[in-house]
Amino acid sequence: MDYSKNTKILPIIAGIVTAIIWGISFIFTKDVLNHTFPSQVMGLRFASAVITLTILKALGVIRIDLKGKGWKALIPLSLFQPGLYFMGETWGVKWTTASEAGMIIALVPVVSTVMAGFFLKERVNFLQFICILISIVGVFVIVSTQGELKFGEHLWGIVALFIAVIAQSAYSILSKKQSHKFTSVEITYIMMWSGMIIFNTLGISQSISTGTLDIYLSPLKLPSVTIGILYLGVISSVFAFLMFNYALAHLRISQTTTMLNLVPLVAVFGGVVIQNDPFGWLQAVGIVLILVGVWGTTIFGERQKKLTNDNNLKI
Repeated sequence: MDYSKNTKILPIIAGIVTAIIWGISFIFTKDVLNHTFPSQVMGLRFASAVITLTILKALGVIRIDLKGKGWKALIPLSLFQPGLYFMGETWGVKWTTASEAGMIIALVPVVSTVMAGFFLKERVNFLQFICILISIVGVFVIVSTQGELKFGEHLWGIVALFIAVIAQSAYSILSKKQSHKFTSVEITYIMMWSGMIIFNTLGISQSISTGTLDIYLSPLKLPSVTIGILYLGVISSVFAFLMFNYALAHLRISQTTTMLNLVPLVAVFGGVVIQNDPFGWLQAVGIVLILVGVWGTTIFGERQKKLTNDNNLKI
């Protein structure tokens, strides 16, 4: 067996599989929401993720050591991720389509770059700026396919998705200060616990207010809901994350970013084929513009960092 070849191929496979899993997750979310309400979906999703991570920890598959690390510093981050992000994503998926959700969530790298420029004073070069504009045009093209915008559920869904994008971007920036203290698995463990507590508190409170607490878990009697929750919590939130970390450890950032561009493509393909989402040439133009913008923003940013590092070495 050629182990050197496997060390190159396996991370690529892991990255591609991760992108496919995350792309399909929008479809499962949309389907589960037909039988549940958003905070209930998220509460059950994170509960299954916590149970899975706890079992993996007990079996020694993953290592989580939070002693003396001041893990409470991660709690404020949970307001952004999973808090605001999953509120925005789930309500956005409920009020739009899986295809649109995948396309708009793909803007996270672009918005992260813009926010880093404002708050971290990271320089945005000219080519990145052009690519950011291209992505913005892509979003306008997609939104324009809905005709005249009115303050209905669809527009609120678009707004919710943008809240998710901003929340994830803010989380990415704020979490940099904590990344040297905790492993990615430890951060995820805290985030999953936070999500389970936050969303089950909201879900149970909503059920109490409507007098339906006794049937809070009833949707799990439906095989489609149980499968959907397990997919979202176990496969999408846990195993895909572990595979993505494996890919990150063995590939360049530019490579993993390129693979993540598959997420909206899978979401669009699945939404159109499985859920009959509307898709015409304007949507195609929109998603191409977004993908080109995301790819360019990331790649040109990586090139700038490389040039800066090379210049520093020369000095």
